[in-house]
Amino acid sequence: MPKPGFIFSPIHESHVQASIICSKKLRMHLRVRSGGHDYEGLSYVSQIDKPFILMDLSKMRQVDINIQDNSAWVQSGATVGELYYRIAEKSKVHGFPAGLCSSLGIGGHITGGAYGSMMRKYGLGADNVLDAKIVDANGKLLDRAAMGEDTFWAIRGGAGGSFGIILAWKIKLVPVPQTVTVFTVTKTLHQDVGNKIISKWQRVADKLVEELFIRVLFNVAGNGGNKTVTTSYNALFLGGKGTLMKVMKKSFPELGLTLKDCIEMSWLESISYISGFPSHTPTSVLLQGKSPFPKISFKAKSDFVKTPIPESGLQGIFKKLLKEDIPLMIWNPYGGMMAKIPESQIPFPHRKGVLFKVQYVTSWLDSDKRPSRHINWIRDLYNYMTPYVSSNPREAYVNYRDLDLGKNTKDVKTCIKQSQVWGANYFKNNFNRLMKIKSKVDPENFFRHEQSIPPMM
Repeated sequence: MPKPGFIFSPIHESHVQASIICSKKLRMHLRVRSGGHDYEGLSYVSQIDKPFILMDLSKMRQVDINIQDNSAWVQSGATVGELYYRIAEKSKVHGFPAGLCSSLGIGGHITGGAYGSMMRKYGLGADNVLDAKIVDANGKLLDRAAMGEDTFWAIRGGAGGSFGIILAWKIKLVPVPQTVTVFTVTKTLHQDVGNKIISKWQRVADKLVEELFIRVLFNVAGNGGNKTVTTSYNALFLGGKGTLMKVMKKSFPELGLTLKDCIEMSWLESISYISGFPSHTPTSVLLQGKSPFPKISFKAKSDFVKTPIPESGLQGIFKKLLKEDIPLMIWNPYGGMMAKIPESQIPFPHRKGVLFKVQYVTSWLDSDKRPSRHINWIRDLYNYMTPYVSSNPREAYVNYRDLDLGKNTKDVKTCIKQSQVWGANYFKNNFNRLMKIKSKVDPENFFRHEQSIPPMM
């Protein structure tokens, strides 16, 4: 797989402008990395262009918080963990509704939508962007007024690497209580008799009060004949545990939540908790840009569910999970504010009618001599899920990049035709508008990768 010819790390906006002009003169393809979280590694490798330059924005990570204005400017190389930490330094009652993984680079994260545990209350990170600074294909530095509303619309959810290089976002800060509550309750298949708990979750998760976000993580525990599927109900509530208990007893008593399960903490502490760091880890860990999990190879896919999956479907899912070495499936609830924002407000279209999003993941060690079996497993699970998920198009989350859906080629006609498939998966009816904007701002397709928005002919 072709890797970058060289890596360039700008420290000033003018360096980014110069790099575009130079790469054009040298006729070298350019790729951009903010946090390096692209699921298919499209910042680091290229299947369609070589040689290429990698622009690493990690040294451009300034965060300027303006509490009086309820806003912040954050450069692309900063992680969401850094952003959250800097907000909390200034205020205990302000936050930002972006990612669950603290090591995400904010630049690329927001271009795909940026969902998190407050999305049912405040929408996506991309729904809360006020302004941006980008460098376009001509090397010009533009803000919202200079780029125009079409481009500003496209960069907030139209995915990265298509319209320009994001230098910084101006974001809207949102109110958070001084005390929030988290919990994680784990059940085995034997403890969830008849799948009553997970079935009830499917019916209520999108209808609970907007302050409550309960996601479900499916794992496999045990060995050999003792293997079982576990479901972990991992939650954030924007309020105290007393109020949370009342909500749960009324709407989701089947989970059996107790006061002992509930942990009160600050919003910033909840970030490290949801991110997966061990209890009592200092919140300063969020400044390190590290994941609490080891770096291993993985493949992921996504789906959106609009009607509850029946008992028979659940049983089939569990059988599939038990066949894999290190499977993970995560269900993230929608509803609340996500159902109130129109599909065309920004390019991210997955709104009203979505009960929850599914993320499928399989991982393997570098020493594994047959990685293809894990990829075949996840594709098989994805095929199995077809009757239970959205269709026409089968929706997918662009920040869970999946080249199985299709990829661009160098031939323009073929590229446009093939892109209609994955374009509909990610963006539904917003895809054609994205192509029109691309044609206007980057007709020569300077910014491109395997799933970048192609210009119209």
